[in-house]
Amino acid sequence: MPHSPSEARHVFVYGTLRRGGRNDIARFAPAPRFVADARIHGTLYDLGSYPGAVLGGSGLLVGEIYAITPALETQLDELEEVRPDDSGEYIKREVRVRVGEKEIACLVYEIHPDRVAGRTVIASGNWFDRLPPFS
Repeated sequence: MPHSPSEARHVFVYGTLRRGGRNDIARFAPAPRFVADARIHGTLYDLGSYPGAVLGGSGLLVGEIYAITPALETQLDELEEVRPDDSGEYIKREVRVRVGEKEIACLVYEIHPDRVAGRTVIASGNWFDRLPPFS
C-alpha cells in the first residue's frame, strides 16, 4: 500500500478500537478524527477479549472510520501485530468504504486466517453485541 509518509489516511475499526472499546482509538496520540459510522463486508469472529474479521462475503461488519496520521498508523500496526511478510496476527488491507454518496479508501486490520479456526462467528457483525462497552 504505497503512500506518502506524511499523508493522512483513513482506518475502519470494528472491535476494541471503536468508541467505548477497551482500546478506544481516541485514546491514541496524535488524536484521530472521527469521519463516519460505516459497514463493510466481512465475517466477525470472537477471539476472546477481542475480535478478528475476515473481509468479503455477504456478512456485514459494523464499525467507524477515522482519519489518522502516519504516526498513529504505526502505533496501530504495532498493536495489531502487523508484519511485513503478513505472518503477524493481523494483515493490513485497504478497502473502499461507501459513506453516503462517496467512497473512502480505508485501512482495515484483517485477522490472519489461521487465527479463526474453530472460533465463534458474531453473526450481527457488531463486536459490542458480544461485550458491553469498556468503561
